[in-house]
Amino acid sequence: MMKLTKKLAGITSLAIAAGMFIAPVDGDARGFGYGRGMGGGQQAGMSTIIANLPVQDLSATEELGITKMREEEKLARDVYQVLYAKWKLQSFSAIAESEQRHMDSVKLILDKYNMVDPAADSAPGVFGDQELQELYNSLVEQGQKSLVEALKVGATIEDLDIKDLYDLIEQTDNTDIQTVYQNLVKGSRNHMRTFINQLSMNNATYEAQFLTAEQIDDIVTSPRERGRVDENGDVVQMAGQGRKGGRGLRSGSFMN
Repeated sequence: MMKLTKKLAGITSLAIAAGMFIAPVDGDARGFGYGRGMGGGQQAGMSTIIANLPVQDLSATEELGITKMREEEKLARDVYQVLYAKWKLQSFSAIAESEQRHMDSVKLILDKYNMVDPAADSAPGVFGDQELQELYNSLVEQGQKSLVEALKVGATIEDLDIKDLYDLIEQTDNTDIQTVYQNLVKGSRNHMRTFINQLSMNNATYEAQFLTAEQIDDIVTSPRERGRVDENGDVVQMAGQGRKGGRGLRSGSFMN
């Protein structure tokens, strides 16, 4: 289910070239784009939404997916914190904060279903899943080589995260889990847009590894996504506004 190390053969690289400038990250690169942490703002609203959605039976596949995604979001947060410490690029810091909120959102499901938290009390860079541990080690090593390699690491993480979330959305019929996953993948698509844009500004390319090149191109050439979405990926609330009738980007839009 989690394709952590598979390289998709025959995928062409995304050819993107421009000047040597690092573009600033905007508010959307923080994923949900709401308050900070679980304590306030719209993130607290997400907690209420998940609590009010029905409790449904969990399959073994759904349990495994939730557990894996909790650590996968931690991997993203931990790697970005290391890369920010090395390169002082604000995008890494801002997206690391977003990944913490993604972790918090997954924990809403863990707590709701009284599941064991695999990330409880674990130090940064330490993972119970051995595949994730090896991936973390290799990504941190790559990201120390240069700023461009660090940006490629960011794109790789989001590539993996989006692919896994698309798969997980298809594997659950629980409304609360679907709602969390749809909001996570929306944020991850925005993160991907940020990293691809900054690679472009550095006359660099990213070669697709988990999604196809066409899927990534669809993401980076579409507008940044704003507001909270429901279990179907439909926009339900923009910041400070009521429910919207327009439709968000659905996972199926970028599926094979």
